[in-house]
Amino acid sequence: MRPAGDAPRPADGASHPVGDAGPPPSLDDFADHLALQRGLSAHTVRGYVGDLTHLWHHATQHGCPTWDAVDLGVLRGWLASMVGGGLSRSTIARRSAAVRVFFAWAQRTGRVSQDPSLRLASARIPAHLPTVLDVEPAARMLEAARTRADDGDPIHLRDWAALELLYATGARVGEIAGADVDDVDLDQRTLRVLGKGGKERVVPFGVPAARAVRAWLATGRPRLAVDGSGPALFLGRRGNRADQRQLRSASHDVARSAGVADIAPHALRHSAATHLLAGGSDLRSVQEVLGHSSLATTQRYTHVSAERLRDSFRQAHPRA
Repeated sequence: MRPAGDAPRPADGASHPVGDAGPPPSLDDFADHLALQRGLSAHTVRGYVGDLTHLWHHATQHGCPTWDAVDLGVLRGWLASMVGGGLSRSTIARRSAAVRVFFAWAQRTGRVSQDPSLRLASARIPAHLPTVLDVEPAARMLEAARTRADDGDPIHLRDWAALELLYATGARVGEIAGADVDDVDLDQRTLRVLGKGGKERVVPFGVPAARAVRAWLATGRPRLAVDGSGPALFLGRRGNRADQRQLRSASHDVARSAGVADIAPHALRHSAATHLLAGGSDLRSVQEVLGHSSLATTQRYTHVSAERLRDSFRQAHPRA
């Protein structure tokens, strides 16, 4: 069962290589495996299918009539063609990962006799530290959102509540946009979110976020709600569920009005994680709050904290 509307995705702004081999075999079953057994999102499944379609066109141009005919040399040539085409290392690494997952599945299910990707080396992705706000600019941004909501505009009330929740919970913008009214417990000050892979978690939030959400639910949401609004926590002007684009726009608008660095909502998630660690939270607790499947993903925020400490040292210490 391939997700509705699925079509092979072209390569990051580039067209697929010319070829007349037709669609690759077995990818519908592979898409089922990714969606149903691994619980990946439709977007991620489309990415895997697109990456493998790109490989299939390359392989057939080099004399491979089936997946079983693809060997390590073909895979290395495919990677080399992408390097020569100027694709980023992150894109090449992502495609290498898709190929490894596919061939491991194909060998396990008897679709190929051997896995040629086992000895495939991929590009190392350069480590990029996430963008974060200091505590003071983050507070100034949220205060600007609160001040803007004083005009009673329901959209401004929504934006205030959404931004407070983003920073307070460290949730992803998609998780906030997908939340329902019943997911919020104002007495316990917790939010239930559905994360990647369909994993549910409950995260706490503080008094400022509770105050903003309460104001939104009491005076903002009722003014936008229509018969078809359903249980969505956050609504747009037409009464439908607010989407990620609207919440991203709110983040940029409020940051600009507060005079802080222009940031996307995901930077509020990064900021929340960094501030939690700086305030003494342990890595495991932050991992649970953020919904990371791997502790290694959470550990990058320790590097952010260390880098900020070094900056402070260089600026303040007379012998830095």
